[in-house]
Amino acid sequence: MNFLAENKRALFNYEVISMTEAGIVLRGWEVKSIKDRRASLKESFVIIKNNRAWLIGAHVARWTGANINSDMEYRDKELLLNKKEIRELQAGVKIKGQTIVPINIHLHRNIIKLEIALAKGKKVFDKRAVIKERDQKREIQRDLKKMGYK
Repeated sequence: MNFLAENKRALFNYEVISMTEAGIVLRGWEVKSIKDRRASLKESFVIIKNNRAWLIGAHVARWTGANINSDMEYRDKELLLNKKEIRELQAGVKIKGQTIVPINIHLHRNIIKLEIALAKGKKVFDKRAVIKERDQKREIQRDLKKMGYK
């Protein structure tokens, strides 16, 4: 998959329960800028308001040829989901500790899509366990490489 922007901290800070792919309502200059990989999902989140999903806080850098204000770079973007998907996300968010986080922006058949996840926040000790497990795997790979295995 061709990722145009990723939210790497989301997978570290949250435990993913379910994932969904959504379309995004964009303006022309935003499409050009995102395809040029000038977008960021850091500190962004998804909310459901009036039975519509909205991406809040995502930054799309200004395209040089666009005639826009600087505050337009952070404008709220509507997500294209069907009613069933929105109801499932609403039901999930009502459970304490669960939220909707954007995971990545990618191209699907030359159309820009946003992958979102219903997720639950990890505790500090869960994060430490992930780091410890990653370090152990890395150490095992090093030892195997020294012994001549791939």
